[in-house]
Amino acid sequence: MIKKIILASQSPRRSEILKKAHYDFVSFPTHVSEIPDKNLNIQEQIIEIARRKAKACLELLATTQPDQGLPSFDLKSDLVLSADTMVCFQDQMLGKPESEQMAYDYLKLLSGKTHQVKTAVYLIDLETTRETSLIETTNVHFKNLTDDEILKYIKTKEPMDKAGAYGIQGMGGNLVSSYDGDFNNVVGLPLHALENLFKINQWTLKRLD
Repeated sequence: MIKKIILASQSPRRSEILKKAHYDFVSFPTHVSEIPDKNLNIQEQIIEIARRKAKACLELLATTQPDQGLPSFDLKSDLVLSADTMVCFQDQMLGKPESEQMAYDYLKLLSGKTHQVKTAVYLIDLETTRETSLIETTNVHFKNLTDDEILKYIKTKEPMDKAGAYGIQGMGGNLVSSYDGDFNNVVGLPLHALENLFKINQWTLKRLD
């Protein structure tokens, strides 16, 4: 059976990655607590947040009628996909900055160093109710940044809705000297690992020509 992706995310960046890969999908953004469970290790914390998003989407789908111009979906066969991305430096998790000062502190911390970007993906197969997940890590190497460079970047407002206070696909790419791994993972969705998971589970996804 051919499945459509139900994307449990409001991220325009994740939508863009799926669009460029020509997947047919519908977005059902969810709002859940993204406060990490400190009883878990870092990778487990990120997976748990992605799981919350997928479960919240499942509850939303159960009470949503596919009418009033809403995109169609099939509760008997489609695939719920959620994700959570976190910038990690040593034992610290750097989420979205709550202020310009926090953005400055994050970028100052990352300047001239290597950090990890971890994205957890959580999937629920509505046909079998099977749940599966993965986590992908990309190493990102930052240039040595001056205070002036950091402050000018913060003035663009781009850092304020990005984990770690930068967007590699935007102006934040100028802060990066190199990276090891999947570029899309840093943007917010590890496409190569995700497509490998589709193959392992023998899922056929609906594509747009």
